[in-house]
Amino acid sequence: MSKPQTPSSKKEKPDSSGSPFFRFFFKLGIFCAGLAGCGLLLGGMALALAWPNLPDLHAMTDYRPRVPLRVFTADKVLIGEFGEERRNVLRFNEIPDVMKSAVLAAEDDRFYQHGGIDWTGVVRAGLTNLISMSKSQGASTITMQVARNFYLSSEKTYTRKFYELLLTFKIEASLSKDQILELYMNQIYLGHRAYGFAAASRTYFGKPLSQITPAEAAMLAGIPKAPSRFNPISNLPRAELRQHYVLGRMRTLGYLTDPEYQQAMGQPIVIKSAEGTPAGGYSIHGEYVAELARQLLYGVYQDNVYSRGLNIYTTVQSKDQEAAYRAVRDGVLEYTRRAPYPGPETQLDLPAGVEKDPQALDDALDGVLDKYSDSDDLLVALVLSANPNEIKVARSSREIITISDKKVLSVVARALNPKAKDDQRIRRGSVVYIHKIGPDDWEVLNMPAVQAAFVSLSPQDGGIRSMVGGFDFYRGNFNRVTQAWRQPGSNIKPFIYSAALERGLTPATQISDQPFALSAAQTGSKAWAPKNYGNEYEPMLTMRQGLYKSKNMVSIRILQAIGPAYGQDYLTRFGFDKSRQPAVLPLALGAGSVTPLQLAGAYSVFANGGYRITPYLIDRVTDSSGKVIMQSKPLVAGDSAARAIDARTAFVMDDMLRGVATYGTAARARAVLKRNDIAGKTGTTNESVDAWFSGYTPSLEATAWLGYDQPKSLGSRETGGGAALPIWLSYMQEMLKGVPEQKQRPRPDGLLVENGEFYFAEFPPGQAVARLGLPAPGSDSLGDLLNTLRAANADGRPSGTSFGEGSVPGQQ
Repeated sequence: MSKPQTPSSKKEKPDSSGSPFFRFFFKLGIFCAGLAGCGLLLGGMALALAWPNLPDLHAMTDYRPRVPLRVFTADKVLIGEFGEERRNVLRFNEIPDVMKSAVLAAEDDRFYQHGGIDWTGVVRAGLTNLISMSKSQGASTITMQVARNFYLSSEKTYTRKFYELLLTFKIEASLSKDQILELYMNQIYLGHRAYGFAAASRTYFGKPLSQITPAEAAMLAGIPKAPSRFNPISNLPRAELRQHYVLGRMRTLGYLTDPEYQQAMGQPIVIKSAEGTPAGGYSIHGEYVAELARQLLYGVYQDNVYSRGLNIYTTVQSKDQEAAYRAVRDGVLEYTRRAPYPGPETQLDLPAGVEKDPQALDDALDGVLDKYSDSDDLLVALVLSANPNEIKVARSSREIITISDKKVLSVVARALNPKAKDDQRIRRGSVVYIHKIGPDDWEVLNMPAVQAAFVSLSPQDGGIRSMVGGFDFYRGNFNRVTQAWRQPGSNIKPFIYSAALERGLTPATQISDQPFALSAAQTGSKAWAPKNYGNEYEPMLTMRQGLYKSKNMVSIRILQAIGPAYGQDYLTRFGFDKSRQPAVLPLALGAGSVTPLQLAGAYSVFANGGYRITPYLIDRVTDSSGKVIMQSKPLVAGDSAARAIDARTAFVMDDMLRGVATYGTAARARAVLKRNDIAGKTGTTNESVDAWFSGYTPSLEATAWLGYDQPKSLGSRETGGGAALPIWLSYMQEMLKGVPEQKQRPRPDGLLVENGEFYFAEFPPGQAVARLGLPAPGSDSLGDLLNTLRAANADGRPSGTSFGEGSVPGQQ
């Protein structure tokens, strides 16, 4: 029997190479090493493929941001910006240190230490997010944000993130830290269409970045985290919370001392948008000017015009423009006071006692203001109570206004009558417009339905000094100065008279003012029986008197004498469109169509001695660096190429138009301005549909128009002298303050004077037409008239030839 074996007293070591654990980890190590090698290989291949495809940094090294198109007056006042981005680019040394410190504290305090990626920040953010189980912190550096803002989208994909990392390294290798920070501070979006901290400072605080305080810098630096939520206009409480965080970081990092920190924390933030920003508007009302300038330049550059940083410098003067704007507003409101009040804008059912609950009243007003908007100084209000002696309105629960002045209430007296029509009556719940007329006085007016236009320019070169195309640009940007074709009425008469001067008539020619009529057979269509204003007629008037009194019968007979076709051709010398001036007798009364700008240019011919200038708006255009890329070269008065009419004709018409402004339908002009260098002419169309006044001094011409966009009568008593002249006067009173009176031009050669009246040398006294009656229908022409005149002189007929009714050539 054998003995059982016993274990040896010396144990043998196990073969570690055969351990399953060892083999597993060994293989895992090899696998990981292989995987890492593959990863490095793939990464290298990806880098090799991606790096050449990274964007060129030329856009950064030669930084040209998307700067909007800007429009300025001639005296460099900003009146318009066009483009989605508002930006004011500053160089690094122009950015205040406090703003740089605030940005570094808020966004990337290790910016000057890391190489584009802050690995310390990455670890810190990762740990923080892991502990909080949310993504409460990010690790994006300023360089990474620059890469993203310039070249990449914000889509959250691994590919985009990979490209961002590569581009970050490329930026860091190519640019200095100061250059990167400068780019960031000019490029970052900060809400309300403001790009860069300089633009944001103007948008939110109304001041240049150089004047920023630590408290304001911290608020701006807090915006990039969430521009739509952390900007102080949209959400001031949240902006303040973010600001306090940034200030704390600035103190911790040593950018602020404790006293400076305490002072910044205690500084009240005042939100005030600067003029020229989307939120702040502009210092003067040049909306129509800016829009027309935009259209003109868009025709050259198309869509590319909005991002190149182009600057348009117009010919408009800021003082002129604001005076014109106020004149138009005042003129329209004055007419609106004279017209019948049409009733409130709408009627609300206002709960009883709502004014005792501020929140409920403000809620009701919010609904009103959502639907009806203010128009500059014409403000929306809600009527709380109304009777013939008092109207009480609310702008808010804290702004209750009582209107009790009898004169003011008389404008809306019919609407305060309890028996007024329901849609015209002002009562509790009515939505109305109010307008301030004194330090503490208000009036109730309707939003004007009538419109107006005004333009002024230099007669020497046509440079437009002011342009207002309507009562309120924001209620429709239709520019009536350039786009409204209206009948000029009597405003056309001076041009017909000019044609007559060059055809042998003189200011002393006696012309019949008796009624005039053509039958249907004579016109070939409808009978025509024009009338003088007020149905007043006189036997005979001189041409000068006919112009002073704006007599229609005189003008008709003048045009019939010279021939409608000749009159039509002659008008083109002043810049009128021939196709819009029919060669028919009603042309003498303004039956054609003109724009206010055309009239302004045409009257300049009288003001400058007979030269046709072309009105223009843009003086020059510069690029973003200030280099002039377009420069106007207008034709000026005195250039022989601009000669439109005989210098003698211009002189005589200027003299006659000065008389109109002194003794005639525009005598109020001389009476108000108390100057002898004023000339002009009123214009009123049939049934008072259009009211005009065009007038000038030797250095300034202006034209005013008032009427309805859809033509209808302004009222039987409304005329150019009563409705349009006040607009012109309001403007001229402001413009001529302190301007010395200008002498009349010297009398040109070839112009004779006898008994205080002017004669052309070729039509001297005794040979010029002395008397003009009514020519036969269809007898053309002054050519026949002059031939008869020569024949009469040749056969011994007495000098000072007269042509009465039935004795005009061609009529038996």
